[in-house]
Amino acid sequence: MTVRIHISDGPLPAHPEPRNESIDCGAAGALVCFEGIVRELEQGHRVVALDYEVYEPMATRELQRLAEELARSAGLLALSVEHSRGRVPVGKCAFRLRVASQHRAAALHAVAAFIDRLKQDVPIWKHPVYAEGSEPA
Repeated sequence: MTVRIHISDGPLPAHPEPRNESIDCGAAGALVCFEGIVRELEQGHRVVALDYEVYEPMATRELQRLAEELARSAGLLALSVEHSRGRVPVGKCAFRLRVASQHRAAALHAVAAFIDRLKQDVPIWKHPVYAEGSEPA
């Protein structure tokens, strides 16, 4: 089982590394990639970006723990997590999760479970940067 965690400044590159370099999926029957893109509306208000605050090294440690725990319990072959730190403009990628497993169902379930746990357990906070005139009252 391979686990890869990476936190980087700003938006993630539009095209991830070649598949064989970012995640070992030689025995996989499924490779699922989820990308979290900054959307224009945040709780009904227009934003131009999100600022991500990351408490390191705790965030990296929690991401690693969560990835290893999920990989073991779901029988995953590999899991790769990338998350942004700092400002990410609308339309750009702030989060990328790649999961390899022998079967599709395990990979799809793992993506949803990982994201739910990340939002609950990992010290990463997003702060909206509102468009002029769109700030909440």
